Amino acid sequence: MQLWKGRFKKELSKTTNDFNSSISFDSRMYKEDIEGSIAHATMLGRCGIIKEEEANDIVKGLKGILADIENGTLHIDMEAEDIHTFIEGELTKRIGDNGKRLHTSRSRNDQVAVDIKLYLKKEVVNVKNLVVGLIKVIADKAEKYSEIVMPGYTHLQRAQPITFGHHLLAYGEMLLRDVSRLEDCLKRMDEMPLGSCALAGTTYPIDRTITAELLGFDRITNNSLDGVSDRDYCIEFASVLSIIMVHLSRFSEEIIIWNSNEYRFIELDDSYSTGSSIMPQKKNPDIAELVRGKTGRVYGALMSILTTMKGLPLAYNKDMQEDKELTFDAIDTTKGCILLFTGMIDTMTFNKEVMEASAKNGFTNATDAADYLVNHGIPFRDAHGIIGQLVLLCIEKNISLDELPLEEYKKICPVFENDIYEAISLKTCVEKRLTKGAPGKAAMLEEIKICEAFLSEE
Repeated sequence: MQLWKGRFKKELSKTTNDFNSSISFDSRMYKEDIEGSIAHATMLGRCGIIKEEEANDIVKGLKGILADIENGTLHIDMEAEDIHTFIEGELTKRIGDNGKRLHTSRSRNDQVAVDIKLYLKKEVVNVKNLVVGLIKVIADKAEKYSEIVMPGYTHLQRAQPITFGHHLLAYGEMLLRDVSRLEDCLKRMDEMPLGSCALAGTTYPIDRTITAELLGFDRITNNSLDGVSDRDYCIEFASVLSIIMVHLSRFSEEIIIWNSNEYRFIELDDSYSTGSSIMPQKKNPDIAELVRGKTGRVYGALMSILTTMKGLPLAYNKDMQEDKELTFDAIDTTKGCILLFTGMIDTMTFNKEVMEASAKNGFTNATDAADYLVNHGIPFRDAHGIIGQLVLLCIEKNISLDELPLEEYKKICPVFENDIYEAISLKTCVEKRLTKGAPGKAAMLEEIKICEAFLSEE
């Protein structure tokens, strides 16, 4: 069945039909297409555009099709041009001429747009729930490991001591922003385009607010041209998904590094690791590597949609058929990555002793040593130079600042006393950082409370 063949003398070649067809990927929107059609038919009946009994017949037929698809007694014909054609054709088979009335005051242009929006609205919520689940795991781990000291890095060089919990919460904050982005994306997506028809609205006395209410949209689109030619919602969703993948990829990179023999900060659970076909000792962080790799795939979807849309005149163009497959793939990829990532984080174990030793041996307490001198009246720039000399001395002696004898401290600066060792202990360095957002336990627990309060509202 083709919805447009009356104007044509010849049948499409199979090659052309296959190239033109979208049912291989838009068939996943069968439920949304039926929901949209039920709402449309109901509105037509209420407005007197078709008879109430005709509308009821259509609705009953569509509900039957939905039930049969979902129970497996009706299989979608992959030879059909698209899901819209298949469902309308099946409806007409079942109820006769009344099925042909369904498309009154509607085009596939606005039909496609409403289907995609209905589908994406659900998927935004699905992705959001997965992100929230990951944040909960991170928050739980952060609280559990709020006192495990590790080095914080800049330029991948050990910089200052922090806690592992604090490091985890940094990713929690990123993901909290992702939740907000998803919510904002959903708000802008929540406009119903049905009623825009092909591009210029319709002469039939339809009531778009009825359809919007039936479909659960917050509002209707204000311009019929925009209603059928807009794909901002696909672009924005793909953009949010890309940002989520940025955060997962950065986290993956650190997990890969931490899991290496050189770091040994963590160990991944066997269920989220693989081995080597030739090297029996290997335990590879394949899930983290795949998440890192699949990030490019999601970026690619975003760039493809942007590139497709950038040169299109108003209103609908067939190029826009490319939006669905790309968006669907980005959604599927991101959801799969979040799900696996959550399990990987939840099951990994942490090597407290190695982390603390790394922080201690990397002179991460050097800034605190400088602050010690500042608190004894020495200008910071001079203090910075003094501690730099002491670090160089420790490197030459292959010891840490904690191990350097007091007399060596005093040779360079007589201000030092025995309390320097307490001032530069890793525990002190971390715990005295109590400003909002700092790694001190009290500050970090406050951050966890804020995180939990946010999640409780979701």
